[in-house]
Amino acid sequence: MAHLVYSAIASLDGYIADADGSFDWAAPDAEVHAYVNDLERPNGTYLYGSRMYATMAYWETADDLAPVSRDYAEIWRAADKIVYSRTLPAVTTARTSLERDFIPAEVADLKQSSETAISIGGANLAGQALLAGLVDEIHLFLVPHIVGGGTRALPDGLTAGLELTAERRFTSGFVHLHYQVTN
Repeated sequence: MAHLVYSAIASLDGYIADADGSFDWAAPDAEVHAYVNDLERPNGTYLYGSRMYATMAYWETADDLAPVSRDYAEIWRAADKIVYSRTLPAVTTARTSLERDFIPAEVADLKQSSETAISIGGANLAGQALLAGLVDEIHLFLVPHIVGGGTRALPDGLTAGLELTAERRFTSGFVHLHYQVTN
């Protein structure tokens, strides 16, 4: 059975985007990016909401990239993607399907049938999966920046037991926290 993994880069106060929707302050340097690449390498499928998909679709055609970014683009292009959206008319990237509704039982079935890890991205979609008890691991990359508001990395009302299984500090001040969800 595959693990469902939620990864997010967040400000120290827990936001993935600031009040203006910007996340420029969260750009990882080469050291952090290479570490993220290694975490993403085992993922065979990405689950996205429409906004996260719109952001990530960049990697489909990105070229003339630094080696660490080129590596990530190859990882992303090799994986299957499922986008959950009621408003998106169509998907524009290869290996991508569109689902109108996020149905927890279908994601549970996907976990059962998959031999590779599954990544879930986007705070809203990941929040639904967390509230449904589907997420097995959480990777938070905390940025040494406080934004004061915006889009939260974790939803209000969520309760979950977590076990810290790894941590790493980077020279840029980023900190990676890896948790297993225990309930």
